[in-house]
Amino acid sequence: MDNSTLGWLGGIIGGILGLLGGVVGTYFSIRNTKGPREKSFMVKCAVVGWIAIIFFLALMVVLHNPYKYLLWIPYGILPPIGIRCGNRKQQKIRESESRA
Repeated sequence: MDNSTLGWLGGIIGGILGLLGGVVGTYFSIRNTKGPREKSFMVKCAVVGWIAIIFFLALMVVLHNPYKYLLWIPYGILPPIGIRCGNRKQQKIRESESRA
């Protein structure tokens, strides 16, 4: 096998493993919820997250240099903020459901 074939094979296998990791992480994030409101919130978060990632990847394919590289700026800022806000809201929902 030449280096080009190994590169393609690594890219395909890596992509499949990354996708499977995302699916497994999404499944367990929803499965490990404690109540119906929390589960509904996690499903919404998962849908928004998957749509955002697909949109980001589509823009990476469509845009030309240097614009595709500028996409990494909001990608490095917005997901951590969204995750932090989502975790706080999930904790509030979990606390309110445990009291009820």
